[in-house]
Amino acid sequence: MRHALIFVYNWGKNVARLLRSDHLVLSVLAAIIGLAAGYGTILLRITIEFLQSIFFGASVDGLVISLATLSWWQIILVPTMGGLLVGLLIFYFMPSKKPEGIAQVIEASALRDGKMSLRNGVVALLASATSIGAGASVGREGPAVHIGATIGSWLAEKLHLTKSMSRTLLGCGAAAAVAASFNAPIAGTLFAHEVIVGHFALSAFAPIVISSVVGTIVSRAYYGDYPAFTVSEYAIESIEQFPAVIGLGVCCGILAIIFMKSIAVSQDKFSKLMGPEWIRPAVAGFLVGLIALGFPQVMGVGYDATDLALKGEFTLAILVALVIFKTLATAISLGGGFGGGVFTPSIMIGAMLGGAYGLIITGIFPNLNIDPGAFTVIGMGGLAAAVLGAPVSTTLIIFELTDDYPLTIAVMVSVVISSLIAKQFVGGSFFKWQLERSGYDLEGGFEAALLRGIPVSQITLASEDTVGIGAGIQQVRSKLQTSKTGELFVLRDDTQLYGTITLSDLSEIAFDHDVDNLINAGDIARINPPVLSSSQNLYEAIKVIKDSGEHYIAIVDGDDSMKFVGVLSETDLMSAYNKALVDLRKEEHEGGI
Repeated sequence: MRHALIFVYNWGKNVARLLRSDHLVLSVLAAIIGLAAGYGTILLRITIEFLQSIFFGASVDGLVISLATLSWWQIILVPTMGGLLVGLLIFYFMPSKKPEGIAQVIEASALRDGKMSLRNGVVALLASATSIGAGASVGREGPAVHIGATIGSWLAEKLHLTKSMSRTLLGCGAAAAVAASFNAPIAGTLFAHEVIVGHFALSAFAPIVISSVVGTIVSRAYYGDYPAFTVSEYAIESIEQFPAVIGLGVCCGILAIIFMKSIAVSQDKFSKLMGPEWIRPAVAGFLVGLIALGFPQVMGVGYDATDLALKGEFTLAILVALVIFKTLATAISLGGGFGGGVFTPSIMIGAMLGGAYGLIITGIFPNLNIDPGAFTVIGMGGLAAAVLGAPVSTTLIIFELTDDYPLTIAVMVSVVISSLIAKQFVGGSFFKWQLERSGYDLEGGFEAALLRGIPVSQITLASEDTVGIGAGIQQVRSKLQTSKTGELFVLRDDTQLYGTITLSDLSEIAFDHDVDNLINAGDIARINPPVLSSSQNLYEAIKVIKDSGEHYIAIVDGDDSMKFVGVLSETDLMSAYNKALVDLRKEEHEGGI
């Protein structure tokens, strides 16, 4: 009886400990977010389909067919009026007055402790749904990720969770949205880790997996368990066929660069457009409508056109034309301020490029024994991976979209090559590049982002190693002998930094007392020394110390006033750096509510 009571007591303690576990709480929250994000993704798709049926009288998959029945003025009018609605919605209800997507999710994870506005999420969903519904050449997966991440962030904020847990729930929402969008739970999991969270710590991995699986279950319950595209089974059967795959990877990398650069050019052109900002999407819609008069396939997400390319129903001329005009239409849509993502357009453009490449290469080398359709699948993965900066998850997304396992190795080769080329010339993913253009530098990863959040003023020390600009050499010698840093900071008017003096700066006059009355501190000081403003951060401080080779950096109140505040040592900076990293890793792996 005693042993039984002890067993029950210990079992109860273990259950209580489990119930108090942060990991269990996080897993439960992940399931809730997966459910909400899954239904949020479905809501986005339903809204798009509803608006598209109103504007064009068509479903998403039947847009091209429906456009053939419309008058030319309708094809131009609908995206123009849709752009006007989007412009007014973003201008009056979005604080930044810009559409939001995956780039803002990455920013929230890296720089804002996983915090996102639910209001902005709702506005972004409406703007993106209206954009796609009106025929803008944008994708629906980016908006789905944004709303999923917003749900995760909102729940974390309401429960007052730690920064680490907030970032994890943000990743849970993104994973569930990707999984629900593509019916791809594995890809959703890896996308969240690869692009959003930025690490694979077990504390984040388990909840993200749960959320991704739940999001997939929700999607499959509503839409069924079917791949997005039905393709014939292709395979690369010999080593002689891989040079052709490598060639397509190179083409995908080059086109990815052109694709991203074209969006940047479009943004710059639209930013110089005369008139109010809210009119720009309407102008973009008008231009997209003009393109659609000749090539209606450029409108919308492009799944129907991609499916036709996979079935080999386009001629070489049409495939090449669609590569050009889909790229142009997407650049205009995103540059003009429509809401939406880049994944689906990159999928379609990659499919067209791969299809055209396949027809050309098999025509030149008929003995390769490769079906041209195989290159269509390879092109989809190669271009999308280079644009997203997510080679692993993109490969899995393509696999789960097509259910074509035999071709996976060839897709991986293309993905690696295209990603390397794009990274070399653009520096990373489209989203990172977007953030850099907006003034956000994510170089160095999330650890560096953490250091950017620590101001220099936090570890600045007051210094008595100062002399006036008119101080004599004798006083300079005396000060240097007692200096803790081996360096003196020369001040003008007792406050303004003029320069610095070290023992080496004294050179020959270090012990020459004949010049004591002839030279002062201002004469031998190194003027314009490297300085940091007290408002700068530790990441900037590390770069200044590295570039200057100095062990001590003067801290001033501002670059203009040059009021001396104190000194920052390399030792103190590295101590703060190490402490920040330790705290970050501890929070990531342990966490707590």
